Amino acid sequence: MRTLLAFCCLCFVTGGADHTTADRSTENNNDENVTADSNRGYLNIGDGTSHEFEFPENTKGVIVISSKYRSAASRKGRESWRQTVRVRSLDPDVLSILNVTDSGHTGPVRSYIISIRSGLAGRAPLLIQLIDLDQNSNPVLIEERSDYTIRVAPGDDDPATRLIQSGGLSHFSENPVLFALLPLIFINKCAFGCKVEVEVLRGLLKRPVPLLLGVVGQFLVMPLYAYSLSRLASLPKPLALGLVITCSAPGGGGGYLYSLLLGGDVTLAISMTLVSTVVAAAAMPLSSTLYGHLLGVHAALHVPFVKILGTLLFIAIPISLGMLVKLRMPALTRVLLTLIRPFSFVLIIGGIFMAYQMGASILAHVRPQIVAVGVTVPLFGLALGLCMAQGVSLPLAQRKTVGIEVGVQNSLLALAVMQLSFHREEADFASQAPFIVALSSTSEMLLTVLAHMAYRRLCSTPASVAQTGA
Repeated sequence: MRTLLAFCCLCFVTGGADHTTADRSTENNNDENVTADSNRGYLNIGDGTSHEFEFPENTKGVIVISSKYRSAASRKGRESWRQTVRVRSLDPDVLSILNVTDSGHTGPVRSYIISIRSGLAGRAPLLIQLIDLDQNSNPVLIEERSDYTIRVAPGDDDPATRLIQSGGLSHFSENPVLFALLPLIFINKCAFGCKVEVEVLRGLLKRPVPLLLGVVGQFLVMPLYAYSLSRLASLPKPLALGLVITCSAPGGGGGYLYSLLLGGDVTLAISMTLVSTVVAAAAMPLSSTLYGHLLGVHAALHVPFVKILGTLLFIAIPISLGMLVKLRMPALTRVLLTLIRPFSFVLIIGGIFMAYQMGASILAHVRPQIVAVGVTVPLFGLALGLCMAQGVSLPLAQRKTVGIEVGVQNSLLALAVMQLSFHREEADFASQAPFIVALSSTSEMLLTVLAHMAYRRLCSTPASVAQTGA
């Protein structure tokens, strides 16, 4: 409340300080016809030097807009001023305009009190219009400004804010659990390199249909699904954008892990992950621009090309090393193939734990809509991939792999886009979407793996169990 009162006082004081200057400028132009020229700068918030103001979250308050404009009729004394100000928030989820009131202050500078209510943390650009009603009561646009922004920051009483500030949980990009798992992930990827079949790679070069299906599903259908679902669920713009960017991301590294455990084609899974990561360098900027425009998001989105390159290298280097081990060191190959399944389970469980731990502060006040929507994303992607693969009559193992690759997204890339494109509070709010999708994907795939193993144990013959486990 002290912040609000100080802000209002500042606006009134700075507005009053300009009275003399405004009076002189209008008197020197008594005979000029007034036109809509934004360069004249009639409208100001405060003294006009600052174009961004901070406001606490979930709070009612006011801002004051001063106008130096005088119509031709009022300058000649024929009638009282007949001007008004219209204000609209370009992001109603962050800031809503309750009403606009003329302060009644007499003099060459008029003041308008704008009652506002802040909502979610983020940025809300304002569209301010100065309207002249003098000419036969027909409104004439004198000036329009959209360069003022209200930044809504989380309040000090927000549990998520207190959790971050207290150091109880570090920010997800700084979490040490991620770095502790890296050696295990590297070894596991080397083991997957031992599973790569050269003949399958040659077949994919001759008939790359599964790779093309993955690109179409991941970069065309999934973003469209996310956009449609976000509109249907009336998600706030940051959450909708976070969901679309998550569904525009390439296949995640867990795709070939699930393909191994569910009897898919591991070589195809690795190939699809590499190809989709390369395509993402061009597809993610296009998708972000298109759907950001459709959602009306007023921000420049930054795609982490360095992180995409790092993802490629972190997949390609250990897998290539594993392929080399397979050719030159048969004994080590057998050890790695023995470790691949238990390591994979450890990584799945570790991934779920890490995601919950790192996302605790971000998900402190998660909205039910994004949970309901995020849970459907992996399921829809899996069904989409299976249907497309079935439509072109791919073998069962490849059908499973295409479904898994389309359904499992690289949420870390989407998180990187959020963190690079927005301030901390806005980024954390938008990051709810990729976190929910990541948690849903990992949890749902783990349940699928456990169900598959139970079915294989109970319903399959001993020979088929031994063959599948090989």
